[in-house]
Amino acid sequence: MAFTRRPLLSRRSILAAGLAAPALIGLGRAAQAATVLKLSHQFPGGTIDEGDFRDRMCRKFAAAVKERSKGAIEVQVYPGSSLMKTNAQFSAMRKGALDMSLYPLPYAGGEVPETNIGLMPALVTSYPQAMAWKTAPVGRKLTEILQAKNIVLVSWVWQAGGVASRDRALVRPEDAKGLKVRGGSREMDLMMKAAGAATLSLPSNESYAAMQTGACDAVITSSTSLISFRLEELSKSLTSGRGRSYWFMLEPIMMSKAIFDGLPKDQQDLIMAVGAELESFGQEGAQADDTRVEQIFSKAGAKVETLDEATLNRWRDIARDSAWKDYAAKSSSCAEMLKLAEAVA
Repeated sequence: MAFTRRPLLSRRSILAAGLAAPALIGLGRAAQAATVLKLSHQFPGGTIDEGDFRDRMCRKFAAAVKERSKGAIEVQVYPGSSLMKTNAQFSAMRKGALDMSLYPLPYAGGEVPETNIGLMPALVTSYPQAMAWKTAPVGRKLTEILQAKNIVLVSWVWQAGGVASRDRALVRPEDAKGLKVRGGSREMDLMMKAAGAATLSLPSNESYAAMQTGACDAVITSSTSLISFRLEELSKSLTSGRGRSYWFMLEPIMMSKAIFDGLPKDQQDLIMAVGAELESFGQEGAQADDTRVEQIFSKAGAKVETLDEATLNRWRDIARDSAWKDYAAKSSSCAEMLKLAEAVA
């Protein structure tokens, strides 16, 4: 039987292999230790410096977490519902199938009725009032409820909203009669119905198509969404949320508690710290868009109007007798949430 002689390894080759082995093992350990988190949202994508401030906030969050964890955590941002459909994101986080999302909280109202407090018409009417929620009893209660549903609130983001109308303006309650309106939450729809409107439920990223086809006459959404979804192209009127509004939505960065609990304590602390630090960026972005939306709609030829205090009070009266009453009747937990929220002036 013939044998094939294998070439002898040189001393240099053996030494090189020996030196390389620890480095390869180290790389393997680093790769194994790295944690990748997927952060999904429904809003248009951009860059860390340009575009929808909510997408930019997510990208800033990702960059800060990666830098401060020295690469131990990588956050991948998926804008425009590119990872999964908008309405599926909350449930996916609860199950641990999605790590994180910047998500309009009232979209979760079908699963957790208490979350509809995050877009209760005329309950929050200013940014200082909205931002006070986090440390007030209502904020602590909301945090507890979400944690019980496997959700961690990472970064609080509030936005004022306005109304884009295809034809006639929607400013006063009597203006709503006969209009098909997208309100953004069940409670907002109840107020609009009480004022005489017909309503339809859809995510804000579907608003353009609804207005374009005539399925919707007026869209109420955040100033940023009015800009990002180019609703000025279809509108003859804007009711701005700058200064005061009956539409304030909580759109926080949230995280699956199952994923969060699986991280080491130092990484949990880092995520929460970065989330808190970015809240000022979120508030500044929202307020800047309240002004910018007026400029964009005006330039496109739309008539821009604002709410005065008397008109806002009329909307609040309608909301209190319809949406607030309905919400409080859902459960003792909802009734408590509303009472705590009313206490935040």
